[in-house]
Amino acid sequence: MNRIILASESPRRKEIMNQMGIQYETMPANITEEVVGDTPSDMVKSLACQKARAVAERTQSNHENQIIIGADTLVFHKGKALGKPRDREHAIEMLEAISDDTHEVYTGVCIIIRKNSPDHSNTDAREITFSVSTEVVVYPLTKEQIVDYVDTKEPLDKAGAYAIQGGFGIYIKEIHGDYYNVVGFPIARIFKKLLEIGIDIKK
Repeated sequence: MNRIILASESPRRKEIMNQMGIQYETMPANITEEVVGDTPSDMVKSLACQKARAVAERTQSNHENQIIIGADTLVFHKGKALGKPRDREHAIEMLEAISDDTHEVYTGVCIIIRKNSPDHSNTDAREITFSVSTEVVVYPLTKEQIVDYVDTKEPLDKAGAYAIQGGFGIYIKEIHGDYYNVVGFPIARIFKKLLEIGIDIKK
């Protein structure tokens, strides 16, 4: 039996795990994240690994089989990373930038798998790291629509200043790729990667 640990307190990631019927627990990394890498893929993978490794370090003395999943999502528009807005005005600026345009959402995932021998004398650990990208096309937005949305406060803690699964969904023209990746957790790819090495996290 694997102990599945989600290295995040993100309500959205927890909701996806719950929707998929996966038994897990959360353990936030509580680290100062450092963005490293030259490409969007490298950046999000680095952030995800920082989270997963921090949690793995804290739990390494436990004699149990573990699957630790770290993830981090960034929005990129014209090559520029859009993180969480600093304040209301910054959120408005971000939404004005992505209005009537296409942007990319990248999520990096780092999965650390730790297996102990029956007598706990040896631990085998491996790491799987990958990223997923999705193109998102936004309808043209008026200033009033942007301000009204920002004033709901929903975008203030979201990368790119919006939630596709929330009130901003009405302004999404189309997406190319994984919807759950835009929410922040490409669960199908995670499930598939683990199945490829004989681990079914649904069981």
